Amino acid sequence: MVASLGRQVLSTGLDLPPRGGETTNRMRILTRYVVIELGKVILLSLTALTLMMIIVGVAREAIQQNLPPAQIFWLIPYILPDALRVAVPVTVLLAATSVFGRMSGDNEVIALKSLGISPMTILWPILTLAFLLSLITVWLNDLAVSWGRSGAQRVVIEAVEEIAYSMLRTQRCYSSSNFAINVKRVEGRRLIRVTLSLKPPGNTPDITITADQAELRSDLGEGLLKIYLFNSTIDVEGQVTAQFPGWYEQEIPLPDATQSGRSSSLPSRLALRAIPKKRAEQKVVIERAEQELAARAAYQMLCGDFDELTSPTWEDTVLGLDAKWEMLHRLRTEPYRRWAAGFSCLCFAWVGAPMAIWLRNRDFLTSFFLCFLPILIVYYPLLIYGVDGAKAGTIPPYSVWVGNIILLGCGVYLARKVVRY
Repeated sequence: MVASLGRQVLSTGLDLPPRGGETTNRMRILTRYVVIELGKVILLSLTALTLMMIIVGVAREAIQQNLPPAQIFWLIPYILPDALRVAVPVTVLLAATSVFGRMSGDNEVIALKSLGISPMTILWPILTLAFLLSLITVWLNDLAVSWGRSGAQRVVIEAVEEIAYSMLRTQRCYSSSNFAINVKRVEGRRLIRVTLSLKPPGNTPDITITADQAELRSDLGEGLLKIYLFNSTIDVEGQVTAQFPGWYEQEIPLPDATQSGRSSSLPSRLALRAIPKKRAEQKVVIERAEQELAARAAYQMLCGDFDELTSPTWEDTVLGLDAKWEMLHRLRTEPYRRWAAGFSCLCFAWVGAPMAIWLRNRDFLTSFFLCFLPILIVYYPLLIYGVDGAKAGTIPPYSVWVGNIILLGCGVYLARKVVRY
């Protein structure tokens, strides 16, 4: 059966010897037909998949951070880029397998080939569209990990007071990476029989504060969570103990008070434009650390103090240098990772469209899963392996593109089979 596409192209006179103007007009008809079909599937599936991803993302963030209901709504704009960057590649593959699987199942591709038209004519629209969506996905990757995650963290920071009170009422405790607070009970805004544990950065000793009662107040202007304690006792790791009758104020930076902590300096949270500068700064840090380490080692050897070179302090210094190198490897890997993940749209389309034509199955779900299963087994493990190896410095950062290259090679093989047979 020759379906709608066959009827459109035959109505233009393709059964007659083509002329220059007629050929251009027929190509426009084919392109317009394919683009319209792809557009309908992409818009419908992208809307549905994005809504599902937003619901899952907002629910996950709300559960992890114990967000109050009033703050959940403000997460949606910041979750949207993260949802779209995941949904777009899957949507492109779904559209390619759906449209071209139906066209092949209805023998429209055979009708075109019988009229001397190469299947590549109908493949170019999806490849062009996938290329443009790949660029958009790279931008969404950048937007999601920089603006999106920092915005979601800002929502959590602004709600930290309500989050803390909610957990203290239900669990009698609240903690982050830098402090923990335990109470016997909560009466309104008052915390009764409070134990506050502080973990300052570096080698500063831990501090434990006990108080008869306390109250939490977040100061967004100063970026501080202020804890007002009444009749408190401060103990610094058993070394120093001091009592403060009356009210005592303890301030904690709001990012340190959240359960997510400070993470904006991680390479995965930086915008692409900021990574080159951070990479250059990290190289300077490593160079200085290596010079200091070399000078220290030379001094110890000149003094004959070889035991110092095997001491725990020396090992800690070496581990610190390794951590600096790991940060540099992560900074080098991040741009490659985002570009490779973004251009998965093009790779998925390049494999999915010719495979759907070759399978000739009108059931779009069958075509989709037959295309997606090899991608799931091959592409994503290779991407994860490449990212992990590049971050560790064991393989070059451009290795994250191996999965994309393999998919492109499979697409070339399938396209040749479709064109020839």
